[in-house]
Amino acid sequence: MGMSDYVREIRGLVGHRLLQMPSVTIINADGAGRLLLVRQRDSGMWVFPGGAIEPGESPADAAVREMWEESGLFVELVSIMGIYGGPEFTIEYPNGDRTSYVMTVFKSRTVGGELGPRDDESTDVGYFVRQEINGAAIAPWVRLILPDIFDPDDGAFFKPASWKPR
Repeated sequence: MGMSDYVREIRGLVGHRLLQMPSVTIINADGAGRLLLVRQRDSGMWVFPGGAIEPGESPADAAVREMWEESGLFVELVSIMGIYGGPEFTIEYPNGDRTSYVMTVFKSRTVGGELGPRDDESTDVGYFVRQEINGAAIAPWVRLILPDIFDPDDGAFFKPASWKPR
């Protein structure tokens, strides 16, 4: 599966230049409180499942679809954990493509499926305790949202605005 036809078309027009993309990330825990991570084929890094929202697709549908494709699990979304973006969420891929993501992060619960990657983007999938995640080869942006997963505040996280008029 990899890059969608839409992104492939845009990349054909703009090359490796920075693209701003809406995306979703899905947090899923098993009965023991371990968090689901998938290993990306292109970087070898462990990340939470997720990906770009396709034109005309709702964020919720994108989240359920991405979880299915990357982990083999069918989930129900239970809440929005937060909205993330900014320079820390800009990724340069091995092929030189640069993408700045604005991530809607959902918490989910599993309702079906069988654990295992269903697409060509992921090479492995598994549940990890927090200490294992801290010691794993994880993408830098994962480290940025990890503390918010364990925050008992039920409100959705967002970075406070720093912009002010002159």
